[in-house]
Amino acid sequence: MFVKPYAAGRTVIVAGATGLVGQEILQGLLADQTVAVVHCLGRKSPAIVHPKLIAHVVDFACLPELPHADEVYLALGTTIKVAGSQAAFRAVDYDANLAVAKAAMAAGAKKAGLVSAIGADANSKVFYSRVKGELEDALTQLPWMGLIIARPSMLEGNRAALGQPTRRAEEWASAFGKLFGFLIPANFKPIEAAAVASALLSAVPSAKGLQVLLSGVMQQR
Repeated sequence: MFVKPYAAGRTVIVAGATGLVGQEILQGLLADQTVAVVHCLGRKSPAIVHPKLIAHVVDFACLPELPHADEVYLALGTTIKVAGSQAAFRAVDYDANLAVAKAAMAAGAKKAGLVSAIGADANSKVFYSRVKGELEDALTQLPWMGLIIARPSMLEGNRAALGQPTRRAEEWASAFGKLFGFLIPANFKPIEAAAVASALLSAVPSAKGLQVLLSGVMQQR
């Protein structure tokens, strides 16, 4: 049985709730009794049905005015292989996330959580890492009360169950980690998507200023 949402609870926006980390964030918010409403933005509605959840099917290139919110979680992401080109990848990982962030701030959000990636660096020679770093830099220029950036290493989770293609690098990292995890530095060990979501859900509501969560720290929470 679903509980009735708290009338005076937090209102949250989530972008990317059908992804590996995003769906864990969404489930955590729906289970949180201090959260009254969750507005989910995506190109399709999530499979979850819940009285707290309001799904918005949107075009991230032309976002409508968003409803009032207290905080926003940015979990949109793809790969160049899936997107089809570097430009298409950037349109999701940079443009769409930044558009949601700005729209959420205009709707009142003062705190934000971002699912970034290990090695994010705007000066990186690696395109993937450079785009992630550019997004981080762009978000830090916005006047948040609190911004939490999570930089996970290779993610562990069941992408097939979400209807997503598996990622070979993640599969290799997971297999290697199970065999030789004791040799891998904490920040480079594969991390469960649920651990990344949990770290953000714990940190964002009380966030003040900028905080970057590295993979090793998130695995200890």
